[in-house]
Amino acid sequence: MLSQAELERYARHIVMQEIGGAGQQKLKNARVLVIGAGGLGAPVLQYLAAAGIGTLGIVDDDTVSLSNLQRQVIHDTDQLSEPKVASAAQAIARLNPNVAVEPHPTRLAAHNALALISKYDLVVDGSDNFDTRYLASDACFFAQKPLVTAAVGQFDGSITTLRPFEADEDGNLNPTYRCLFPKKPRDGLLPTCAQAGVLGALTGIVGAMQAMEVIKEITGTGEGLVGRMIMFDARSFRMETIRYKRSPRNPLNGDEPKSWTELLEEA
Repeated sequence: MLSQAELERYARHIVMQEIGGAGQQKLKNARVLVIGAGGLGAPVLQYLAAAGIGTLGIVDDDTVSLSNLQRQVIHDTDQLSEPKVASAAQAIARLNPNVAVEPHPTRLAAHNALALISKYDLVVDGSDNFDTRYLASDACFFAQKPLVTAAVGQFDGSITTLRPFEADEDGNLNPTYRCLFPKKPRDGLLPTCAQAGVLGALTGIVGAMQAMEVIKEITGTGEGLVGRMIMFDARSFRMETIRYKRSPRNPLNGDEPKSWTELLEEA
């Protein structure tokens, strides 16, 4: 049940017909895992904490550095060299003491991905590399957990939601991340954030969009981004939508879909 203080804290949600007290209770009961406490993870964590998500798990093995602070707004100058999971947990406690934080000061990897993801209701991928994105999407597929994944670079961002273990209203299985990006780019093909740079405010915009998708998924509000990818260009402030479907060439599809172990062997 929501306490009197929580009813006041979340009053602007509760008066909304689409959320209400029942929706706010769903947010309080939810367990959400956020992969990465960086540029995308920072606003995701802040808005989900403010929204009243009951439990937030944070996976990150990095420490706070000065170059992070241009965009990773959950951290501050006094927390340089601290583990990002600890810095983020402190910020969340200041923002909303009703939220339980489960820090995982590690990197998402083959040996821990399924175990970590299986503990949560929904996963948000705010990582900055393709190895983690493919690992997270595959693990969510096998654990049957919804995934809200996004990426940013310089002035451009993208976001989509994945529920490939479910079918659409026509009975067709929803697409996976591998339907959208069949093959992982080889190392060094695309510049990293450190090499190419990224506009700090862009991570705030796309991260807030991820938080919005999470809230919609938990409360059952609106139309989710399953089968749709939003492409955002900050230079022109334009958004485009790409629609995509389940691909028969997807290694997780077909008569003999590949197992978790087979996918790891190919990685």
